[in-house]
Amino acid sequence: MQLIPCPWCGPREETEFHYGGQAHVPHPEDPAALDDEQWARYVFFRDNPKGPFAERWAHTAGCRRWFNAVRDTASHAFLSVYPVGAPNPLGDGSRQGQEAGA
Repeated sequence: MQLIPCPWCGPREETEFHYGGQAHVPHPEDPAALDDEQWARYVFFRDNPKGPFAERWAHTAGCRRWFNAVRDTASHAFLSVYPVGAPNPLGDGSRQGQEAGA
């Protein structure tokens, strides 16, 4: 069983958490102006690097709060956790680490 460090509750079993996808994905400034292809890219296309990756997590069976975490996708180790709204420790988040699929 893997322990995930909740920023508010401390380390808890992975079964208490829910994965929320890639962190730091900016919402379009004017969603109504996007064509279908642009909207599909925003909704469905995410980075998929091997290595450190910023993700969103929810402690659903605990404090029920969302937080961000940097997790190594190769080893599944959590490298850091931080509150939503805090800066991305990997940079701007547009292409984290390596290119997608690399």
